[in-house]
Amino acid sequence: MNYRKSNLEKKFGRYAVKNLSLYLVIGFAIGYVLQLTEAGSSFLYTWLSLDAWKILHGQIWRLLTWVLIPPSRFDFFTLLMLYFYWSVGTMLERVWGTWKYNVYIFGGILCTVIAAFLCLVYIYVWVGPVWGGDVTAEVMSYYSMYASYYMSTYYITLSIFLGYAATFPDMQVMLFFVIPVKTKVLGVIYLLLLGYYFIQGNVFSKFVIGAALINMGVFLLRNRTSFNPQQIYRRQATRVKNRARVSTAKREEKAPKMKAVHKCAICGQTELTNPNLEFRYCSKCKGNYEYCSEHLFTHEHVK
Repeated sequence: MNYRKSNLEKKFGRYAVKNLSLYLVIGFAIGYVLQLTEAGSSFLYTWLSLDAWKILHGQIWRLLTWVLIPPSRFDFFTLLMLYFYWSVGTMLERVWGTWKYNVYIFGGILCTVIAAFLCLVYIYVWVGPVWGGDVTAEVMSYYSMYASYYMSTYYITLSIFLGYAATFPDMQVMLFFVIPVKTKVLGVIYLLLLGYYFIQGNVFSKFVIGAALINMGVFLLRNRTSFNPQQIYRRQATRVKNRARVSTAKREEKAPKMKAVHKCAICGQTELTNPNLEFRYCSKCKGNYEYCSEHLFTHEHVK
């Protein structure tokens, strides 16, 4: 199953990050290590969080470093969670392609960054009237820092699972390691929970949840394709055959071409075109004329 590459993919597809899920998991692992100590946890949220006010004041590294903040606290299930998101993300990258998977993940990151700056605009517009129109730098900094706690990577990991559920709706996962549940059922449950959190949460959670839903909705609706295990197997088998065919063709191109040593002067056949033929020179012909066994005794002698 092949798809037509978009113009953007043709131009920038070679820059797509392969094994992106692995890098995300490694980033979360670094964040969990920092969380284990009080100083590291403080550093994580003080200097790496997505604080739009501080970004505008020169701390531009926060545009990326907030991805190191893990989606939850470290507990017994953390390693299982990291392995699950790595395997699910890797499967999506194989099926969607590296470029589309990159667009999906980085699109979610970009939407969250935009949500952080929209929170900053909201703080300026809303806090101004509350404080009598006097919005000081201290007030902006305080509310921006408060909003940054809601800019969580939880929605990035959730988008990975929802993308997996939309692509493989009939795949089963073991809930609590016991109950088999189809991914489409869990996907609907997660969407309902997101809707509930959106309604019940404060304005900052609404911004970040809305950003995540917009990214997932736009991408998944434009790339609405579902697969079952049989389709996955056929697609991977086709890829393997195509790669083998291409590699064989390349080997044949690189292999030195053999030249025929013998050639019949009548029919033009050689030992390459018909290995069963024998070739002899005719002693009665004037010149070096060689004939195959079919024409050696039937040809007209050259005088």
